[in-house]
Amino acid sequence: MINHLKVKVVNQSPHPLPSYKTDLSAGMDLYAKLEEPVKLGSLERKLIPTGIFMELPAGFEAQVRPRSGLALKQGLSVLNSPGTIDADYRGEIGVILVNLSNEAVEVAPGDRIAQLVVARHENVSWMPVHDLEDSKRGEGGFGSTGNR
Repeated sequence: MINHLKVKVVNQSPHPLPSYKTDLSAGMDLYAKLEEPVKLGSLERKLIPTGIFMELPAGFEAQVRPRSGLALKQGLSVLNSPGTIDADYRGEIGVILVNLSNEAVEVAPGDRIAQLVVARHENVSWMPVHDLEDSKRGEGGFGSTGNR
């Protein structure tokens, strides 16, 4: 059985609330709340409104992520991916779309433009120390574990 977190939401768009497309989906689609289509030129970015406002409980965040089909087929991505929505944010959810293709792409009213994933998170209490325990990786940086 899948548990459902109750989240207060206001929908100021004519489009459906974000919803899961399958029973085991992690992300819910967000829709573009636009009066008319918007064109994004190559490498152009725009903030696309959704008309969705929500009140997450403490200990949760929402992440705005790209839709894989838009990324592959049209070159559209979410610029600050994943975009984090904190539990104390009450403003409209906006999606910073970027066109990474070589051609202009049109976003129409009601298009599914991104996914929203709601997840638990932990808050950190720092423990200042002078040394850290050794690990197998050590101080190896980006790419230090190899390609295969």
